[in-house]
Amino acid sequence: MQILRTPDERFAALPDFAFAPRYTEIEHAPGVKLRIAHIDEGPHEAAPVLLMHGEPTWSFLYRKIAAHLIAKGRRVVAPDLVGFGRSDKPAAREDYTFERHVKWMSDWLVANDLRDITLFCQDWGGLIGLRLVAAMPERFARVVVANTGLPTGQGATAGFDAWLNFSQNTPTFPTSQIVNGGSVRTLTQAELDAYDAPFPDEIYKAGARIFPALVPVRPEQASVQENIEAWKVLETFEKPFLTAFSDQDPITKGGERIFQSRVPGARGQPHVTIGGAGHFLQEDQPEQIAGVIDSFITQTS
Repeated sequence: MQILRTPDERFAALPDFAFAPRYTEIEHAPGVKLRIAHIDEGPHEAAPVLLMHGEPTWSFLYRKIAAHLIAKGRRVVAPDLVGFGRSDKPAAREDYTFERHVKWMSDWLVANDLRDITLFCQDWGGLIGLRLVAAMPERFARVVVANTGLPTGQGATAGFDAWLNFSQNTPTFPTSQIVNGGSVRTLTQAELDAYDAPFPDEIYKAGARIFPALVPVRPEQASVQENIEAWKVLETFEKPFLTAFSDQDPITKGGERIFQSRVPGARGQPHVTIGGAGHFLQEDQPEQIAGVIDSFITQTS
């Protein structure tokens, strides 16, 4: 496995993101270690709010949400998935599988001994984060899901199939433009540069490119059975569970109803729709999202 590491100078002068990176080494295989980056801000003795990003973003996505939560006295932990942000990036698409991502982040979570966690997850942050909840429910106090799912092979929309085809075949994977196109507002040039920063060239983007092909939307795909087993745990999860999907995301529209109907902890919760927000709702409505998370913690503590 060839492992790439983005030079630190690529992350200089990031707008609104003065958080110091912290690093955890996990063992992928004997003699093969991966370095996973995260931020950890706010009072360290406080229970962590774990913010998990998806594709093709990194913890920069949560910069404004983190600032709002820290100002409210919350501890914020936001990792970069392997292949993204400041974390190490295996160079081959075949280096990445759904189950490897779950194992990598499980090892990271245990190594940092996070407990009493409030999880906020979106996109692949949900696919991976919800698997962590299912594997270690005792470590989680509550969950907020936004624009995500945990598919078990029931099929894909035409929109997803088009995205899959584009991601696997486009000569240049336009990271920042994908984020910009999935947001209602127009990102600044500095913000676009920040989303391109982890990827000096196309070889660094193997993890980002392969993610759509790893979504188990068809029954013959890998991780279908593992997700079915995870749902069995989520269907017994009685801790507070909130949905906060946006109103302008055609990819995940209606996905909140699955969680509301299947997760016991979702019953009777003050589920919200984040208005004026696209797929990357963190870019469109960070203050509202931070308020939802903070209030949910207060109301369910």
